[in-house]
Amino acid sequence: MEEVDLTEWARGLGGSRALRGRLARPEGEGPWPGVVMIHEVFGLDDVMTRQARRLAALGYATLALDLYSDGGARRCLTTIVRAVASGTGRPFADVEAGRRWLAEAPWCTGRVGVLGFCMGGAFALLCAPRGFDVAAVNYGPLPKDLDAALAGACPIVASYGGRDRSLRGAAARLGAALERAGVECDVAEYPGAGHSFLNDAMAGPALVRPVLRVAGVGPDPEASSDAWARIDAFFRSHLG
Repeated sequence: MEEVDLTEWARGLGGSRALRGRLARPEGEGPWPGVVMIHEVFGLDDVMTRQARRLAALGYATLALDLYSDGGARRCLTTIVRAVASGTGRPFADVEAGRRWLAEAPWCTGRVGVLGFCMGGAFALLCAPRGFDVAAVNYGPLPKDLDAALAGACPIVASYGGRDRSLRGAAARLGAALERAGVECDVAEYPGAGHSFLNDAMAGPALVRPVLRVAGVGPDPEASSDAWARIDAFFRSHLG
């Protein structure tokens, strides 16, 4: 993967003082459609990096943003939480910087999707009306005013775990809101899966992982396989 410095792009849009990312390109000759990938709360770690490589293997030039570039997780999380709650702020400018950078790259077709996990899933949902061609929302928290957030949204594919205690009923609420908004969508809930079920390994600090396992957080290969197939099919139909 290639390390990418997007600082100037972010600053030009009123974003963070520093913004980096990792780029995973498919094999062969482009141009390819692009995907801006937004990490979960534990940051752009090895698990998230493998997710970006997986997307590249499916044929998408994938820019995995590091939303903790400007000072690390502790410093950035407060800003990110406020941005998700309000729907505005520097992190959204950072995501837009990533979208524009990808769209203008000579090896990109100009069509760009957004995909996020957990915290990143919330961003993917809120960014659906902001210039992207398609969005993949993976166990992302829903905004308070869901109907307003979906106004003008691009097509959305969303995946939730039925055992995710933090997001009970989210899939049904999102599906209903998308139907009201007339947004093309594919929303699924996997009854036996918990939070972060798309990951291929446990993430987060080692001391926290046993607690996460007890809470049902972590990989579910069967649900993950089906969800990835849905994401790929949905992206292909909208990104080409």
